[in-house]
Amino acid sequence: MASRAAGVPETFPKLLIRNAHLYGSRPAMRHKDLGIWQSWTWGEALEIVRAYAVGLSRMGLKRGDTIAIVGANRPKLYWSVTAAQMLGAIPVPVYADAVAEELSFVLAHADVRFAAVEDQEQVDKIISVKDRLPKLERMVYDETRGLRDYDHSQLTSIADVIEEGRKALASDPAVGKWLEAEIEAGKGSDTSIILYTSGTTGTSKGVMLTNERSIRAAADTVAFDKLNERDIALAYLPIAWVGDHYLNYAQGMVAAFCTACPENADTAMADLREIGPSFYFAPPRTLELLLTRMTIRMHDAGYLKRKMFDYFIGVARRYGERILNGQPVPLMGRLLYAIGNVLVYAPLKNVLGFSRVRVAYTAGEAIGPDLFAFYRSIGLNLKQLYGQTEAFLYVTAQPDGEIYSDTVGPACPNVDIRIEDTGEVLFKSPGMFTGYFKDAAKTAEVMTPDGYVKTGDAGFFDEKTGHLKIIDRAKDVGKLNDGTLFPPKYIENKLKFYPNIREAVAFGDKHDFVCVMLNIDLTAVSSWAERNNVVYGSYQELAGHALVYDMIEKHVAEVNRSLAQEKLMAGAQIRRFLILHKELDADDGELTRTQKVRRGFIAERYAPLIAALYDGSKEADISTEVTFEDGRKGVLSARVKIRDMAPVAAPALEKAA
Repeated sequence: MASRAAGVPETFPKLLIRNAHLYGSRPAMRHKDLGIWQSWTWGEALEIVRAYAVGLSRMGLKRGDTIAIVGANRPKLYWSVTAAQMLGAIPVPVYADAVAEELSFVLAHADVRFAAVEDQEQVDKIISVKDRLPKLERMVYDETRGLRDYDHSQLTSIADVIEEGRKALASDPAVGKWLEAEIEAGKGSDTSIILYTSGTTGTSKGVMLTNERSIRAAADTVAFDKLNERDIALAYLPIAWVGDHYLNYAQGMVAAFCTACPENADTAMADLREIGPSFYFAPPRTLELLLTRMTIRMHDAGYLKRKMFDYFIGVARRYGERILNGQPVPLMGRLLYAIGNVLVYAPLKNVLGFSRVRVAYTAGEAIGPDLFAFYRSIGLNLKQLYGQTEAFLYVTAQPDGEIYSDTVGPACPNVDIRIEDTGEVLFKSPGMFTGYFKDAAKTAEVMTPDGYVKTGDAGFFDEKTGHLKIIDRAKDVGKLNDGTLFPPKYIENKLKFYPNIREAVAFGDKHDFVCVMLNIDLTAVSSWAERNNVVYGSYQELAGHALVYDMIEKHVAEVNRSLAQEKLMAGAQIRRFLILHKELDADDGELTRTQKVRRGFIAERYAPLIAALYDGSKEADISTEVTFEDGRKGVLSARVKIRDMAPVAAPALEKAA
């Protein structure tokens, strides 16, 4: 059975074969290695993946087996996914930065027999938990450095596996026919991948996605954004995240565009400038970081450059979005914008790597209106989408010309959305999952009898635009003791709109008032400290500095003024705040691997600080266990200051109303 999209095969291996036939000489994959960009065409990719599949089969991988994919964005790891799918095996990507405990949970839960990993670091992590993985038989690896003296009885380089497959295909025609039969036996209804959720609300769950549903969803959005074989995307997002598998793997296969892998995470932004993608995705935090770095550089620029930059950014804010949306703009405005484009906007986009971007998306968290408007004003076609792993990403997306900073767009093509009386958003979509792996009970919890999926998010459709607005996680929305609505993420996102604030966690449900714990952004605040002659020796020292508290207090006061203007939120102003002595970290269990706050865990870990926020204390002592990069653990102790905030006075509330 073929996909709904005419002419699109029903499985990913069949898509690869189609691409090799139609676009054989066009680039399918690029990778920067040792400073040099290497390219593989669709024809070359098919030849490599076929050989890889044969090699894996000879090692014992067979239909229905699961194979872990652990590492950063590298061609051989993407090819590991397709090679496994050729055999009817199921890839299970795992976050490259997952600590051994997280890694062992996923590999054990998924009954993994094989693992394709990036390098020595991942091999070592798996070896350290091997006693918890009784079903794991073999590992294959990409980077050979450091592994020469390891026991290779259960360890093989991916290059050797591919070479073994090449030899078998060359020496025996029957092997090629057997592989063709295996590929042909693959069905659209087969599970094509298991993606584990980030675990925001508890233990990660394995989301089972099928070939046909994934391809249907990707075909819809490829058509929606007019993606084609001439496009190029930078694959720098975690391969275990649904966003990467959808945006780069599934859409890349359907549209046959080129996926470029950076040399490593540290060079991703420089590689972005070199590769010049036409299709780009970045979470709000990445866009904030880019703008923060650029702002810091402008602070250090000469007087005339700063003045020119500020003037033309002002021009962009007045006219940029209207020009991008095709709206009427006065002739003088167009002329000024054109001059600004030559002097500021085009060079700026070139520095950021956005010169060729035709379509850009952001999602994951709410993006600040000013940040969103800034990128659009300089000519970047930045849009928002809303999705989930269970939907195979897209639920809503903003069409060109209908872009609003406070919405996530209407339902995507062939997606149906329903809002329950409780405010929870439900959906049906072409790419929706078939269930959680080995967890029928959890599957039943999120599925309605008529086939909709419960997102767990509260939202509503905006009457003016018809677009969806997401308020918060439905279960996180609470009330203060006086009945005032308390949506923590809404307040947190307002705080995170300021470049100096990296993370925020708000508390208030079943309390008399709202308090927040904050992380400062080290890059932004250290730059501010240098300009203001603030001396510090560590993050902890900078976070506790009185002048930093004064600066952050101004941001909190501005958020309170903003909340005061909203009738439902005026009573949820922030009354007390503190700056944490350490950055919240996924390795410490405080954030998910997709950088979402694990609210319940944080409330438990920092209970002494929360108690101090509500008992009137001016400071509180805290000792926190931290995990270092090499897996060792230590304890970080500090005395954390607490700052009081005066709520906006009643007259101001009346005026705002």
